[in-house]
Amino acid sequence: MIKTILAAGLLMAGSMAMAAQKPNVVIMFIDDMGYGDIGPFGNKINQTPHLDRMAEEGNVLTQFYVANTACTPSRAALLTGTYAHRIGMDGGGGNLVVTFPGDKRGLNPNEITIAEMLRENGYATGCFGKWHLGDQPEFMPLAQGFDSYVGIPYSNDMWSGRKGERPNPITNRKFEPLPVMRQDKAVAYVADGADQSLLAEVITDEAIAFIEKNHKQPFFCYIPHSHVHKPRYARPKYLKRAEGNVERAHVEEVDDSIGRVLQTLRDLKLDKNTLVIFTSDNGAAGGMSSGPLRGAKGGPKYEGHMRVPTLAWWPGTIEGGITSKEIGVTTDLLPTLAKLTNSQVPTDRIIDGKDITEILLGKKEAQSPHQLHFYEDEGIRRGDWKLVKKKAKGQTKLELYDLSKDLGEKKDLSDAHPEMVEELDRLLKEHASSIAANLRPAGYAETAKPILKEVGDLPTLKQYLGK
Repeated sequence: MIKTILAAGLLMAGSMAMAAQKPNVVIMFIDDMGYGDIGPFGNKINQTPHLDRMAEEGNVLTQFYVANTACTPSRAALLTGTYAHRIGMDGGGGNLVVTFPGDKRGLNPNEITIAEMLRENGYATGCFGKWHLGDQPEFMPLAQGFDSYVGIPYSNDMWSGRKGERPNPITNRKFEPLPVMRQDKAVAYVADGADQSLLAEVITDEAIAFIEKNHKQPFFCYIPHSHVHKPRYARPKYLKRAEGNVERAHVEEVDDSIGRVLQTLRDLKLDKNTLVIFTSDNGAAGGMSSGPLRGAKGGPKYEGHMRVPTLAWWPGTIEGGITSKEIGVTTDLLPTLAKLTNSQVPTDRIIDGKDITEILLGKKEAQSPHQLHFYEDEGIRRGDWKLVKKKAKGQTKLELYDLSKDLGEKKDLSDAHPEMVEELDRLLKEHASSIAANLRPAGYAETAKPILKEVGDLPTLKQYLGK
């Protein structure tokens, strides 16, 4: 059990005063949003006034990366501060990369999440949105440190409305109904495109209700939106505003969501004591934009695959109008939040994340602790030099890029700098070996079944909401 360490001899009054100053934390984790999808990162088509304002009042992190790609490993890495491969959450060993309905595998309950770390330090904890770390009871949010949960247990494309594609690989039959969970119970299901279009609104409403309920104590609000993951359906008002472009409609509803959350914090006078982080779980999926970067979701580890649009906002603490070019990674959030909240990082296991407090807060002298940055086991960066290990037709090709001169990774310099290729490849192999030597198992349920096999008398999401 994690224990908060207080300085020896700290008086009770001092302890209470310090507790009162614990910052609230909100993390909004968008699904499949690309580096070039929002205004602060150069998009001129999608209208994102709330994110634009967030950037003006906060810190734009232009070199922030997810530690792992794809839905399940990305979430596992963020919440545990640990590479997903280290904890068995990125496939391999006969497992699929992501978890599916009725999967025996999930995030091991022995792992310590940000939610568990903060709850031990007196925080109310809530998760609102897409979970995707296993749908068996021992893997779900209430068993992983969250007091409150409303959302869907896995991706919105894992539903009975899926047509013309492979069945659920776990059950080998048509996908089961997609449940909407409240705490540990299914209270509705996603029946059609109209229900899908309501997910962002429901998630935002519930997150705001949680903030309002817990505004007199420190809270951690984790908002892993199912938007902008396919299938994409938009509510009429957003589709009209986006001139019929459903991808734009999704981005603009996400913008409205962050705007509503930030305004709630202002109205409750919590803005100056709340750190808000906005980021994405991997690079751009089909229909979305990587901006100036090469690559997208899936494929070789070019920048567009793992560099994600990230903003940090904390009025009065983050100066505002800042751009940080230092490397940060989603695994860094756990140790960084530990420092900012006076919580304790687990000491009985390897945590891969590093403290990037100074970077997140926009300090001018801040420098990244990542002398080496790894793109899973298929890429490595040292300074501006980047090696991409590209696998095709049973062969591996090593490509070398200088990101300071070639952000779009268009000119392969491997032939001109063979010694750099050799050195970076060696360091990448050493990294992979070090992880392989220190693995922790994923969780496995003895018996597993989908949350829903039939809808029974459950209402659709529209019916549940009275729409």
